Amino acid sequence: MDVLRIPSAVTARLPGRLGETVGAASSVVSVVRMQGVISAQAAPVPRQVINAASVDKTLERAFAPDRLAAVALVINSPGGSPTQSQLIGDRIRGLADETGVPVLAFCEDVAASGGYWLACAADEIYACTTSIVGSIGVVSSGFGLDGLIEKWGVSRRLHTAGGSKSRLDPFLPEKAEDVAWLTGLQEQLHERFTGWVRERRGDRLATGTDLFDGEVWLGERARELGLVDGIGTAREVLNERFPDAQQHPVEQRRPLLARLGAGGAASATGPGDVARELFGVVEAKAAWARFGL
Repeated sequence: MDVLRIPSAVTARLPGRLGETVGAASSVVSVVRMQGVISAQAAPVPRQVINAASVDKTLERAFAPDRLAAVALVINSPGGSPTQSQLIGDRIRGLADETGVPVLAFCEDVAASGGYWLACAADEIYACTTSIVGSIGVVSSGFGLDGLIEKWGVSRRLHTAGGSKSRLDPFLPEKAEDVAWLTGLQEQLHERFTGWVRERRGDRLATGTDLFDGEVWLGERARELGLVDGIGTAREVLNERFPDAQQHPVEQRRPLLARLGAGGAASATGPGDVARELFGVVEAKAAWARFGL
């Protein structure tokens, strides 16, 4: 297992020196699990989705204990919404800077795209040798259904005020100018993503390899490229780094009605609700399937 020794420029703002044992005065490590697709939409299956609203109170509680030595983020996500990724990452950094507590991220099966964005909010990132890490890029997907409705003799009736309101409508033929517009947005988002990674990883990033073309790597190669700092599981690293600290899982609190089996996705009975839930499940599975999971 590799244990990180971070340069002094990073450790200067953290309590003690990273890599040294924290004494009895700091005896708690909060462990926050972040698993699922990153999306503003509610999850059809509990804990399937990560978003700023769902993790905000969890993060507050993670940074709240007295004698807090560190906060560990256990990440298992194929990515998703850039905005939700940024909101969560900014929230983590805000709490870390406010409390002066170091944050360690641990990549499990996959920390890709938005999942890697979340990992970069930490001061240190660890991965398993089999973890899939990276995918620093932007992707958009959809369906073109204009041929299908034409085959079935269905006519599309769409009325807009504003020439751009029907842009990329799946029931209309794709236009080159619409694709150019989307590509421009993607390039801007990509610049923001790469800027965040460079800001957080700094000179730990390797040179001579294009790290920002959407490629993914397994844990050991990700370490060589500077995308992660070491190889090891949360249990291994935290036990070695904080042997006297109590590891305290901080879980998302489900609403009372959800705990009682009422409300939320469990109560969706209309055709529209069912369709939305099924689409959400398919979309989530497709996001994981991109990485063979």
